[in-house]
Formats: sequence, C-alpha cells, structure tokens
Amino acid sequence: MSTSIDAPAQNQASQPQTAQTAQTAQTQPITDEEIFAAHEGGKLSIGVDRPLTTKRDLSIAYTPGVAQVSRAIAADPALARTHTWASRLVAVVSDGTAVLGLGDIGPSASLPVMEGKSALFKTFGGLDSIPIVLDTTDVDEIVEAITRIAPSFGAVNLEDVSAPRCFELEAKLVEALDMPVMHDDQHGTAVVVLAALTNAAKVVGKELAGLRAVIAGAGAAGIAIAEILLATGLTDVVLLDSKGAIHAGRPDLAESRNAMKREYAARTNPRGVAGGTAEALAGADVFIGVSSSKVPEEDIAGMADGAIVFALSNPDPEVAPDVARRHASVVATGRSDFPNQINNVLAFPGIFRGALDAGARRITPEMKIAAARAIAELAEDKLSADYIVPSPLDPRVAPAVTAAVMRAASGS
Repeated sequence: MSTSIDAPAQNQASQPQTAQTAQTAQTQPITDEEIFAAHEGGKLSIGVDRPLTTKRDLSIAYTPGVAQVSRAIAADPALARTHTWASRLVAVVSDGTAVLGLGDIGPSASLPVMEGKSALFKTFGGLDSIPIVLDTTDVDEIVEAITRIAPSFGAVNLEDVSAPRCFELEAKLVEALDMPVMHDDQHGTAVVVLAALTNAAKVVGKELAGLRAVIAGAGAAGIAIAEILLATGLTDVVLLDSKGAIHAGRPDLAESRNAMKREYAARTNPRGVAGGTAEALAGADVFIGVSSSKVPEEDIAGMADGAIVFALSNPDPEVAPDVARRHASVVATGRSDFPNQINNVLAFPGIFRGALDAGARRITPEMKIAAARAIAELAEDKLSADYIVPSPLDPRVAPAVTAAVMRAASGS
C-alpha cells in the first residue's frame, strides 16, 4: 500500500487548457471557496500497489499467503525492511503547538498541515508518510507514544512543535528510536538557509566562513541555523531573541530555563555584541530573520556593503523585500511571490529519502551539510542576485539531495 494524493476527477468532455488559459488560472487570486474545496475530505488516501482482482490475488496478499511473510519476519525481523512498507514510511508527528504562523492551535487544527507535509513527501520524495497528531504536550508522553508505535514506520519527521520543548523532544526520540528522526522546522530550514547563503556569498564576492551573520529568532529554526553555520566554519554569529543579542554576560540568561540559549550564549557572539538589531546589524554581512519581529529600514542600512538579507518570516517578512533591496545586494524570503524563496521542501524530501535508502539510523550533521551543498550546486549554472537556490518545483532537487545524503551516510 502507499499514501496517495487525492486529485479531482477529470472531465472527459472538457477541452485541454491553452498555455495562456493555464497561466491565467495560476495568477488568479486564491479564494476561500477554492481552498476549502481542496481540503474537503482531507488530502490523502491509501492506495493498493498489488492487484486484488482474483481469488489467487487474495490468497497471496492476505490469508493464507501473508502468514508465510509474517513467520519469516518473526524469525528474521530485518525482513520487515524489505517486505513491509515500514522502511519507506515517514511518521509526520506534531502536537500542534507551533503551527505555521498560527501558534498553539492544537492537534486537530494542525492535521491539515501534517496532511500537506505528507503530500509533499510523496510528490517530491516519492515517500509514503502518515500524519500523527497527539493530544498531549508532555515530551515524555509523546516519546512513549511514538516509541510504542515505531514498528509501523521507518523515520520520524517532527513538525510544528514549540521551542524549547522541541529540542528535548528531538533528542529523546533520537535516543529512543533506531531510525532517522528530524525536526524539520529546525534542520530543514537550516539546510536551505546554508545552501542559499553559500550562493549569496558568491554573488557578493565574499568568503562564506568570513561572514558576520545576525540571526533574529532564537527558537527552533534560529538555533538550528546557528548550529549549521558554526559547523560550516562561520565564527561571527550573533543570535537575537525578544530581549536582544544573546551573549555570555546577559544577566537574565543565568536564570532562564532555556538551557539552549545559555549554551549558545557561550558558543556565539565572540565580540560580545549587546543591544538590539541596530547594534547587531551594524557592519554585519548577513541578516537572517526567523521570527515575527520587524526590523527598521535604518538597521538594514547600517549593514556592510554587499549585504545579504534573508527575511524569512511568513506571511510577513521582517523587512519588506523592496525596502531591503535599497541597502542589500541579495534579498530572500520564504514566500513564493518574491525571488529567492527559501523553502524547506528543497531539503526534507531528499534528506529523508537519502537516509532511508542508505539504511541510516541517524540524520547526521554531515548529511545536512551535504544536502545544503547539493541544493546550492543546482543553482550555480544561473547564479545571480535573484537566483541563489533552485525552485521548490525543480525536479532535480530531491534526487540530488538524496544522492548527496546517501554518500554522506556511507562516508564517501
């Protein structure tokens, strides 16, 4: 069986669209009626990969034939990898506490988003996936629930779990499960940001490792971006939260329950920058926004020549792209209606596909960096200020990321 994406039935009597008609349809405003119609009944269904049209088919697929396979797996559990769908099935797990820009809306309201994530897995990575939303925010309860049903799938994609709980949850699931686990809001975002920054640095003629980078937002995405930048060789990285720059001397961090912020206070901001965005961005090469904050134009104007601005908050970027372009050489957002869309779909289908195809038990930092490099390389042939990463719809992306992750998993 496989998870499939429901598609509307085709009207056999209808005439094919002309290119102009199709283009017009794509540019028309999306209506509420269209959105709700597309979600009615959900976006997923289960498809059968083997025919069940004869008694022989039934005898092979179910009783008595299936008993032979079950006996074999009982004797050799490794056969579950080749004779069930578990090794190609991703569990998309959420508690609904940090859904898109909507915040804590609960598990039921998060389910359409998780269905959408499963649709992306199938469309871009060829992977089946099952949305699992849990009516608890207790980390240990989530770990126990997923651990108990783990024989049903081969990997876990954590989605829309609030920080700082998401860090503890991911760490505990990685420890508990013998399979790839990744919180995409953290690492998928970080991978695509690294890919985009690699190419943006080339566009502005600067060395990646020498960039001075400022990250607004010290939640799931911000911490993961800081981590992957440090792993790639950047040393001057400043994280900002709602109280300003994170640095070792900030008094409130000593009393904070957020151990992750204390850790990164020691690992980032080597110049001890204090204050807000104005102080942090003064002379900076890179701004990466992964928060709902707004950045004044004068702060962007204070950046270095050849500045790079990634304003990734959706739907409203931290600074409007047209404003950022007055002062920055390269501007990216998370939106599809502006150039340089930094979108997780460039990363996670290929990362999970590569990890599963390689039989990897973990998704390692080396695999994430390899994925970022593969994404960056696909844009090198047309590199410009308005094209630093390929389109999320580029069919080359998932195969390239898959191959890169598999090579990294094998150590080659």
